[in-house]
Amino acid sequence: MTNDPKDFFDRERGDEPKRKTERKDGEPTPAFKGASWVALVIGISAYLVGLFNAAMELNEKGYYFAILIFGLYAAVSLQKAVRDKDEDIPVTNIYYGLSWFALIVAISLMAIGLYNAGSIILSEKGFYGMAFVLSIFAAITVQKNVRDTQKAREHN
Repeated sequence: MTNDPKDFFDRERGDEPKRKTERKDGEPTPAFKGASWVALVIGISAYLVGLFNAAMELNEKGYYFAILIFGLYAAVSLQKAVRDKDEDIPVTNIYYGLSWFALIVAISLMAIGLYNAGSIILSEKGFYGMAFVLSIFAAITVQKNVRDTQKAREHN
């Protein structure tokens, strides 16, 4: 056994070639997919933990929960409609319009609810607003990643 540092590092490398996971053309990187999922889980979890610990009436908690679910669905639906139109997949104008309307209504209901909530301090309002926006953004990104991955694997 030798104490030469060069021999130590050469042994660490080994003769095995490094395996590189093959990514299809147009497919998002695993890091981007993972970051999107983590952002979605963090956003929804933070929102729900805040809601669970909030000193609100149960009907108020239900209102904010329903807005979160409605907002997530509306955002994903709109992202799909916009993407379908961009890829020349037929989308009816009524569905496209309703998707925009649903997202605008969800965001408006959240803003109106937080503005009128007298039992919530300003920092809590900001917390709910930011968790809501993070969740919506992450849901759109996750849906886009799923679709990009599916499309890349179908074409390659």
